[in-house]
Amino acid sequence: MITRGRAEWDPDELPDLSGRMYLVTGANAGLGYFASEQLAGAGAHVVLSGRNPNRLAAAHDAIEARVPGASVETLLLDVSNPGSIRAAAASVRGGLFSRSRLDGVLMNAGIVHTPRARELTRDGRELVFATNALGHFVLAAELLTTLAKSASRHQNSRLVWLGSMSTHLGIAQPTDFQLERRYEAWHAYVQSKLVVHALGIEADERLRAAGVPVDSVVAHPGYAIGGRTERVQGVNEPGRWKRLRDGIQPFAQSKRRGAASLVRALIDPEVRGGEYWGPRFWTQGKPVRQQPSRWAVDREVRTRVWDECERLTGIEWPLARAARAAR
Repeated sequence: MITRGRAEWDPDELPDLSGRMYLVTGANAGLGYFASEQLAGAGAHVVLSGRNPNRLAAAHDAIEARVPGASVETLLLDVSNPGSIRAAAASVRGGLFSRSRLDGVLMNAGIVHTPRARELTRDGRELVFATNALGHFVLAAELLTTLAKSASRHQNSRLVWLGSMSTHLGIAQPTDFQLERRYEAWHAYVQSKLVVHALGIEADERLRAAGVPVDSVVAHPGYAIGGRTERVQGVNEPGRWKRLRDGIQPFAQSKRRGAASLVRALIDPEVRGGEYWGPRFWTQGKPVRQQPSRWAVDREVRTRVWDECERLTGIEWPLARAARAAR
């Protein structure tokens, strides 16, 4: 399953990222927080985004306290709300942050603990699908030209989609995208991640064909849980029972270790567009390249997924404009 990748990648010894700027969605907790902390520790300017201003403020303060000299800002962004996405993207495009460039977007926000019954967003989209997949499809489209402008001669800008090891568990190809015929909480999660995986690979193929200097990569964190993760005030505060329960799971790893796969996919020059990265031992370990889900590499499935996302969002990626902007 593992095809390439240095096993010695260490989140504590990242390359110098001074002068670069990254946007992380869902940065106020879990994987998003620890990925942001690692990026800030390597010198990057990090825009922490999330939908709760108080939790964003706590994450911002935690990084500043734990990473001397960290450069971080916050951005309100609810990936289940198209209006919020467009407003946030406009803030980034308008240069309202400390840096005018955007080297990468880590599209981490999502729902893991899915609702038992089917729920809809304000615009009538199934909540899990909208949050995990559709929202990031819109965000990437909104920021594509900005990413293309920031690409250098030596390295493309990068989009990283948050996949999941669950997409290898035998679920059927996605057809009922909004789960209108039958809703089941676990199926809603896995199908949304399969859609994300397909979008990530299809996006890279379209970006290459259009000559846009932006790579699209998919990464998953393995089995990363809060009870195995260090305490960070206002960010990760597991109780005694969760510590005990999570601590006896031998195949798990911390959120911090899980975030290493996402960060490597975002910044490592060795990573190529269209690839899939995750922990060496699948649920845990240092990040390496892995084999994508069979449905995610199926061209017919990818095309159907892309077309459905365009239909539901009413958005087409501005590939030609992004290619021109990069020249």
